[in-house]
Amino acid sequence: METTSRPRILMIYTGGTIGMIENPDTRALEPFDFDHLIDNVPKIRMLDFEIDNVQFSNPVDSSAMNTSHWIDIAKVVEDNYDLYDGFVVLHGTDTMAYTASALSYMLGNIDKPVIITGSQLPIGEVRTDGEENLITALQVAAAKDSDGCQMVREVAILFENYLWRGNRSTKHSSDNFNAFKSNNYPPLARIGLGITFHREALWRKKSTGKLEVRYRMDPNIVCIDLFPGIPESTIRHLLNTPGLKGVVLKTFGAGNGPSDPWFLAALKEAIDRGVVIVNVTQCSNGCVHQQRYLTGWGLAQIGVVSGHDITSEAAVTKLMHLFGEGYGPEEVKRKMETSLCGEMTVC
Repeated sequence: METTSRPRILMIYTGGTIGMIENPDTRALEPFDFDHLIDNVPKIRMLDFEIDNVQFSNPVDSSAMNTSHWIDIAKVVEDNYDLYDGFVVLHGTDTMAYTASALSYMLGNIDKPVIITGSQLPIGEVRTDGEENLITALQVAAAKDSDGCQMVREVAILFENYLWRGNRSTKHSSDNFNAFKSNNYPPLARIGLGITFHREALWRKKSTGKLEVRYRMDPNIVCIDLFPGIPESTIRHLLNTPGLKGVVLKTFGAGNGPSDPWFLAALKEAIDRGVVIVNVTQCSNGCVHQQRYLTGWGLAQIGVVSGHDITSEAAVTKLMHLFGEGYGPEEVKRKMETSLCGEMTVC
């Protein structure tokens, strides 16, 4: 690659609505060749950036994403890390928050931006949000501070009017252009007539060395979404899943669950087998306080770990990451109550 003073950005197209264009013959939506991106989004020329792209050989609908795809994205970032100022990942919206959370754990010591974006309408549509999201994501990935360092040094989601920390985000709307929110953490930037960065919210932990990519992810995790009257048989069946290592228990309010003796007994049996159970609230915002009510206190007494204000997406991928790294249950418990890369605030 030639040396240039222009920002160098690598786009990674994984699939999703943003990369679709209507076939003039069949009228069906299909992925377009990102080598011809400038033809489809001519405004990109106005940025005067050096932009290259990598495409998944078979674009993936985000609902079909799995750990192997996260590994593929991380590998592209690692292989090209020293060649580019920033990375823009084009991704479907449905599992974008999971991918953003997973990458935040996988990309250790990151000090460059990995901006994930997508759209609700294909980039070829007249009213598409894809064009604006793509251009803004490129601008954010290229932005530098007064010291000449990258303004964003973490994995983030750019969607419509906001830049969110990736591992704090969740998709909250299936048909709104502002499809993502971070209910327990402020936006990293607001996009209006300009891009206003909220510097106090940006990740600024000092890097301890070169990029360290942690590829191992263990998917032996389940989510249990509690509801009134959930049967004992359901709980016990899920907790006895073969190979199970971790559970994200989505509880009521500030971390409460049923008071039935069988409920606590079933959870304790699993914990005694080495299963790590993390308490995450079903509420869209707020924090788990296991000591506030008697039912939450009972969970704490048997060894259920508080997830504080972590999202379920970040909790699932964090458990995958920690078990993938080979940590035992006690160390996983300790790290689940510690913020590794800004994914939660200890309440």
